[in-house]
Amino acid sequence: MKSGALNGLVLVILITSTSCTTGHSLGVKDGKLAPCPDSPNCVSTQSDDNGHAMKPLPFVGTRSESRERILKIIGGMKRSTIVTVTDSYIHAEFRSALWRFVDDVEFLLDENTRLVQFRSATRVGIYDFGVNGKRMKEISTKYLKPLDK
Repeated sequence: MKSGALNGLVLVILITSTSCTTGHSLGVKDGKLAPCPDSPNCVSTQSDDNGHAMKPLPFVGTRSESRERILKIIGGMKRSTIVTVTDSYIHAEFRSALWRFVDDVEFLLDENTRLVQFRSATRVGIYDFGVNGKRMKEISTKYLKPLDK
């Protein structure tokens, strides 16, 4: 086996054997998304922990307009699948290019605060090499960018 392939195999074994699953609980309970696990593979706007915390997004127009904007952004991203959409909730899956690992991304559109809360977490393993944080920064940047006229 070549060195590069062996290194890749060792990486996959480390990722999957250190934690078979992060217990991907999804959905909204008592107006909140699930908390991030202790592992560094999750970001959330509802986390108080600096290692996981990100800022929520303001509504852009109405809740419906904000939801449609998020759906358009996700729909334009590679390896994304929209799983669930309601008036106030979106669940999407993103798959990694090489190993096809799944990350769950959730959005809670809170009409009372007019904020979009979100959570992005890896299903398998402990490390995500910052992918969830980078993805949510990209989505946030696109979301806040003024619409083209």
